[in-house]
This record gives sequence, structure tokens and C-alpha cells, in this order.
Amino acid sequence: MHRAEHEILTGCRLLPLMVRGDERGSLVPIEAGITVPFDVKRVYTVFGTLPGVSRGFHAHLRLQQLVVAVCGACTMMLDDGSEKRDVPLDRPDVGLTIGPMVWHEMHNFTPDCVLMVLADAHYDEADYIRDYDRFMALVGTINA
Repeated sequence: MHRAEHEILTGCRLLPLMVRGDERGSLVPIEAGITVPFDVKRVYTVFGTLPGVSRGFHAHLRLQQLVVAVCGACTMMLDDGSEKRDVPLDRPDVGLTIGPMVWHEMHNFTPDCVLMVLADAHYDEADYIRDYDRFMALVGTINA
């Protein structure tokens, strides 16, 4: 399978976000159906992560997300079951899409890191895969 140049892993892309502004400052508009490739049902932020702490450690069965580091930086580790990639998130004008069935972990948070996450569904614990062995078994089933 040939991957598009901007695709990191299947279902994961870095999206450049348009910066607008002038001498007063900048803003980045994020609009469902235009900037975001799905309808947004939920938005949340991740912040105040203590030094040395990692987060994530899960995948989703169906959920699509767009993650933007609006301040600071971290490293997102993405795993589609056959390939792993580390992606630095350190710019408010670049978003990372994470599709379903991608294990993701966040590491190396700077003290000022604020991530904004846009999701295509409301919170549903049943959509989470929190056990890596279960994730790998499900990926194997899908790819079989």
C-alpha cells in the first residue's frame, strides 16, 4: 500500500493550519469540515503534565482526532500495529490527525505544553483500547 507523502502512518497526517494575523499578533482558525476533516463533537485540552510523566497509552476503535500543541511541545508516539513513529508536536499551526486503531502515547512534555484535541464523537469508554496486547490482537484480526 502506497502512503501519501503527508501521511505519517495509515490514518495519521500532519495538517498545516493557516495562520492569520498582523502586527498585533496571530490566530489559527480551526473549522469543522474545512480545516478539520470531520465534524467536531468534543474538544478538550491536556495541560499541567508533570515532568517525566507520559500520557495516552491507548487506541480507539472508531474515534478520529486532531491534536494541536497550542503552547509548548511534546512527542507523540504513533503505532498502527506494524510500524511506529515519533512525531514532535511543537507548533500551533500544525495539527496531527489520529485515526481509529492507532495506539498513541505522549512523551517529553515541556512544562508549558497545552494540547488541544478535537474529536468526532463524545466520550465513550467502550471505544477505548487500553491494553496493548488487545490492541495488537485486534489489529491482527483487521489485517487478516
